[in-house]
Amino acid sequence: MNSQASMAETAQRRLLDDREYVGLDEVSGPIVGVSGIHNVGYNELAEIVDRRGNIRLGMTLEVSEGAAVIQIFEGTSGLRLGDTRVRFRGHPLTLAVSEEMLGRAFDGLGRPFDGGPEPIGEERDVNGLPVNPTARDYPRKFIQTGISAIDGMNTLVRGQKLPVFSGSGLPHRQLVAQITRQARIVGEDIPFAVVFAGMGIKHDEARFYLKNFEESGAMERVVAFLSLADAPSVERLMTPRTALTAAEYLAFDLGMHVLVILTDMTNYCEALREISTQRQEIPSRKGYPGYLYSDLASIYERAGMLRGKPGSITQIPVVTMPNDDISHPIPDLSGFITEGQIVLDRDLDQRGIYPPIAGLPSLSRLMKDGIGEGMTREDHAHLASQLFASYAHVKDIRSLASVIGEEELTALDRSYMEFGEIFEQQFLSQGSEEDRSIEQTLDLGWTILQSLPREELHRITEEEIRKYYGR
Repeated sequence: MNSQASMAETAQRRLLDDREYVGLDEVSGPIVGVSGIHNVGYNELAEIVDRRGNIRLGMTLEVSEGAAVIQIFEGTSGLRLGDTRVRFRGHPLTLAVSEEMLGRAFDGLGRPFDGGPEPIGEERDVNGLPVNPTARDYPRKFIQTGISAIDGMNTLVRGQKLPVFSGSGLPHRQLVAQITRQARIVGEDIPFAVVFAGMGIKHDEARFYLKNFEESGAMERVVAFLSLADAPSVERLMTPRTALTAAEYLAFDLGMHVLVILTDMTNYCEALREISTQRQEIPSRKGYPGYLYSDLASIYERAGMLRGKPGSITQIPVVTMPNDDISHPIPDLSGFITEGQIVLDRDLDQRGIYPPIAGLPSLSRLMKDGIGEGMTREDHAHLASQLFASYAHVKDIRSLASVIGEEELTALDRSYMEFGEIFEQQFLSQGSEEDRSIEQTLDLGWTILQSLPREELHRITEEEIRKYYGR
């Protein structure tokens, strides 16, 4: 009897053609299981056909002997176990890449979001290909964002991974849009493009970005991939990989310098945790899967420069820190993989300072290699070091003043207090439409240092003081 039942089940899940099967074993959220299969690989693309003939795309997550687990991008509502068909495509999810993608918006899987036609071009695996570390070129070239707090003190270098650590309600959206509008390569006539990936963003946020790009004229050099908040969470897992596939084509095939903005990586990680729970995987810190580090690395490490290739990929991932906790697993692991961080400060934001970039926690580890004579200016490194040191002393004096009162401070301490106010109101703060050149930023830094006595400038050479101090 059992043998007959088994034969009937096998017949039901019969092979309709070389790669198509009928019947599912189980459905759990966006995850389905199918057995009785053969010659199916990990990450292979699958088509799920419901009883009405509608096709949904999926990706193979696990493969064992005669069985597979598939995550479906459009969700599993309406699927029935008995008559759902599964068709394996024999290749992973791909994206058709071409130069005509510039100026267009797509969804998280690379399908047109702007109502335009499907892109026509070479099909590329969205998971990318591993790059030999010895083939990488060291990042050294300066990218001007027009924002003093970044260009002057946390310089972005071409090929770098520099995340923005933000918090709920902080203006990272305006900051990202401003960087997208203003970022440029100074002194080189090389095409520059921006690839924008929005994961789990709201409709009004998507409209904000697209409208901002269009009104500023930046849209013609932008490729946008938008996975909205109401899209299946599984789609968010593919959005950064789809965007980086387009970026790799623009950079390494067309020779362009590409700035990739990924927002918000916290939404991506939440989707990863959701899928991991549905797969009944053993959780790690705060319920995230144990492979969170390697998964993030598979995204972040797709930035850089290749020896012999003129193009480059620079990444600015946005990480919204839950409860402003910089030790949370997402910013914590991101900081290990990337080369620094831009940290937004809630106190600065509440005082009306935009962009509220914290002076001390922010860091660009590659800054030293992208500044100096021939790249920015010969005084840049010493000036930035002096501004950091002086502002750190301001923090100490403010802590002291909160205990003993400002009236008990020395004249020198009051000079530092004045410097701190001027530094925050004039150097850190600037308009959301204000685009400062690197020369304007450095000159502004010297102007602010004039509020301190000359003998307090310990990190600047005498030659630089004679040339720039009080100019």
